[in-house]
Amino acid sequence: MPDETLKNLIEHFSKHTLSLANVPEDELGNGYEYLIKQFADDSGHTAQEFYTNRTLVHLMAQMLEPKAGETIYDPTCGTGGMLISCLAEVKRNGGDIRTIGLYGQELINITAAIARMNLVLHGVSDFDIRSGNTLHDPALIEGDRLKTFDVVLANPPYSIKKWNREAWQSDQWGRNFLGTPPQGRADYAFFQHILKSMDPKTGRCAILYPHGVLFRPEEKEMRLKLIESDMVEAVLGLGKELFYNSPMEACVVICRSQKSEERKNKTLLIHAVKEVYKERSQSFLKPEHQSRILKAYQDFREEPGFTAVVDREQLLANGGRLSIPLYVKGASASDDEGEKVSLEDAWNAFENDGERFWGQITELVETLDTFARQEVSND
Repeated sequence: MPDETLKNLIEHFSKHTLSLANVPEDELGNGYEYLIKQFADDSGHTAQEFYTNRTLVHLMAQMLEPKAGETIYDPTCGTGGMLISCLAEVKRNGGDIRTIGLYGQELINITAAIARMNLVLHGVSDFDIRSGNTLHDPALIEGDRLKTFDVVLANPPYSIKKWNREAWQSDQWGRNFLGTPPQGRADYAFFQHILKSMDPKTGRCAILYPHGVLFRPEEKEMRLKLIESDMVEAVLGLGKELFYNSPMEACVVICRSQKSEERKNKTLLIHAVKEVYKERSQSFLKPEHQSRILKAYQDFREEPGFTAVVDREQLLANGGRLSIPLYVKGASASDDEGEKVSLEDAWNAFENDGERFWGQITELVETLDTFARQEVSND
């Protein structure tokens, strides 16, 4: 924009005092969230560290039912959106948000600073957001153990490869109780950190992951131990493009330290890949989608084509696989687009995918050839 336009904009806003005393915290906070979203839309693949799909976060908060007086934690908190969503859920249900404690840790210092600012702009005073590597150096400690919380929400980074696997094998905080994940996939390291961070009595968590964590063979033994512990209460399978700038399908795993009596030794699987609304390259959950999924979770019963209640023994007999189409009657692993496509459209999609694949292979070969020539010239 030209300098004159920017000057007029600044002069316009300078007429108003945009403080918490003059602007309701919800409006100021929502404005801040809007700016973060705009940044996410404009900044490519790194935006996911700043912004998680808010419609999905809202559903996760509804499923965990945070209450006044509880503590809420996000070990990979980004700009604090999940914490704020829990705050809004308590407020929506008439709870006193002044009694809530919000906690988080974020790897990137400036992102942690944005989270603190975000919470202040939403009128929060009782919070503790730390900087640092959650796996290598968890910052929220009580004595000689991890601090525990009533509610934990997280969208951990997907399958990071650079992490200290060797240190994890003898983790001083006892977070390796399920085992040690492979070097190229730290997902179950974050998973175990979250489970260890739940209050032993009241703790519950919702973790947003790509579907691979439900069935990858290299994590089978850890998944079997997890199922044996009877902490997995529900697995929600969602459609594509709910992650920012990524076509991957999403899933939410919900765990509890202590299940209710009627849910012990059982896990609810929800096949909700059609419960999405797509706009351009991004998907959202409409209120009706959220309501249907939430009701299914609360009812905890069979609904053909949508939900299944599976005994722990059956999960173990299937090698610990939590792949939803394996259990939900009428569901299909390929049933994730919400509508039928013609043979012509399917063929065109196949050809386009093939062209992209071979184009990528060509680029890879050219890169390797360039690298080889450089190595020869250096020799």
